Amino acid sequence: MSPSESNTSTIVKREKVILHIDGDAFFVGVEIAKNPKLRGLPVVTGQERGIVSALSYEAKALGIIRGMPIFRVKREFPMVVILPGDYRAYVEYSTKMFDIVRRYVDDVEEYSIDECFGELTGLDKPLGMSYLQIAERIKREVNEELNLSVSIGLASTKVLAKVASNWVKPNGLTVIENKTAADFLQKVPIKKIWGIGPRTAEQLNRKGITTAKDFYDKDIAWIKLILSKPYETIWQELHGVSIMEIDSASKTVYSSIQKTRSFHPSTNDKTFLWSQLSKHIEDSCRKARHFNLVPKKFSIFLKTKDFEFVTALILLPSPSNSPEILLSLAHVQFENIHKRGVLYRTTGVTLLDLMTDFVPQDDLFGSNTRASKFEIIHKQIDTLEEKFGKIVIYLGSTKSAIDHKADKGGTDSEDLDKNLLFL
Repeated sequence: MSPSESNTSTIVKREKVILHIDGDAFFVGVEIAKNPKLRGLPVVTGQERGIVSALSYEAKALGIIRGMPIFRVKREFPMVVILPGDYRAYVEYSTKMFDIVRRYVDDVEEYSIDECFGELTGLDKPLGMSYLQIAERIKREVNEELNLSVSIGLASTKVLAKVASNWVKPNGLTVIENKTAADFLQKVPIKKIWGIGPRTAEQLNRKGITTAKDFYDKDIAWIKLILSKPYETIWQELHGVSIMEIDSASKTVYSSIQKTRSFHPSTNDKTFLWSQLSKHIEDSCRKARHFNLVPKKFSIFLKTKDFEFVTALILLPSPSNSPEILLSLAHVQFENIHKRGVLYRTTGVTLLDLMTDFVPQDDLFGSNTRASKFEIIHKQIDTLEEKFGKIVIYLGSTKSAIDHKADKGGTDSEDLDKNLLFL
């Protein structure tokens, strides 16, 4: 069935109609929306991280892939436009895109920063449009108002809608009806099905299942015998049985806040590396406080000159967004993961298991009382910084990183709101 020409009138009314909208090369798409002169050019983002974070279709055609070191892109593809990530803009455009979807759809699930699900079931009559026309209207308004390209899928389940939105990219609109699902799935590798990871795909490949159609054709008893419950759900969704509901509730559990920085030349200088980690912890805690979030745990990492990661996961005795608490715990782990003679090119910190509305309770050893004191101090500092519009106070352990950034120019990532806002 060709995109944009399908007729949804044959979808049985008692079936659900699920829309999935997916931004095409979203981060780069936002950069092009901000600067239309970039349209048609090979563009990548990730300058601040030292690796390709996102890329345009033109860059992909050159053979560039996500995760490729930026120095390789500069060396092998000098015609490519390399940009730092503007995560604040990505969140702004994401919010506007979802707002357009909500003009027509009540139940919207923000699945990630550049994609969402919406349930259209029964909206055709009150809106006076077919389901296809609703999707076309959303697509057109996103394009005209935001200058963004998106691909949309319509189907009776979330899994099939994901297959449909990925069928024609970029700028596609595809409908998968239950009676034609098998034809579509014949051309989809099993590893491309939402919810089936690389290891499961390899396991299925060894059993002769290479396409989604192979999986679709298996008996449900076989699925139950060989695989766990989630894969039974995927099998049912591929057969047009809606199991996965739209979750339109606002997010109250957040994934992470991450701060990273790459630098050149690589170094083994412990004072310098620790100062970089200190700055990451301060910056990420500042952002957590801004959103009234506290982590239950956090991780620090060093990336070597050869792009190998060394990571330490640290559990907090009590959730806290005070950098002093995190720094005291992180320093011990830093001493463990730092190795003499090894050159490091990147440092990073990730706050994990973020929660809201946390009220620390008194404890026997007084650690929460200490944390509360730091919290009061940081609230006063945050008020000052908000008043003056800039960061005015840093911990002593961060000074070296601040001085280095001023001397060399920064490559540290700006606010990674994409990690903050989406699971």
